[in-house]
Amino acid sequence: MNDLSMKSTAQSTTQAIVLDEVFPHAPEVLWKAITNGDLMSRWMMKPNGFEPVLGNRFTFQTTPAGAWDGTIHCEVLEVVPLQRFAYAWRGGHEGNVGYGSKLDTVVTFTLTRVQTGTRLRMEHSGFVLPKNDTAYQNMGKGWVKCVQTLSAVADEQD
Repeated sequence: MNDLSMKSTAQSTTQAIVLDEVFPHAPEVLWKAITNGDLMSRWMMKPNGFEPVLGNRFTFQTTPAGAWDGTIHCEVLEVVPLQRFAYAWRGGHEGNVGYGSKLDTVVTFTLTRVQTGTRLRMEHSGFVLPKNDTAYQNMGKGWVKCVQTLSAVADEQD
């Protein structure tokens, strides 16, 4: 089930990308794939300075745009082994419009053991409308591909 959800408040409107999939693997297999930098680089992007430790700051590098150098600044916000892993995802520049606009979001992975394996819920929240529309659309498609590749990486670990 893939859900691009929308939340509104009086001050702003935010969107979240939500992917919810069941994998035929134990939580330990998926946990390793989402919290190991070498494996993460195979299904998403290569993290620089990554450790799955609360407060750890790390970066990803992507295509620069305008005043933005393409660096995504992340900070580990939550680590509950085999259950939840969350990190801040910040990038862009205030002066950019469209691709590379300022982004201050959170990525959360939640693992739940189910009879057939593990349910993985990935939520990338905090996309502000209309400023982050381009990032929201592009990353919505990108996360679908990442989760498909994560499945292949997990298959190799089992």
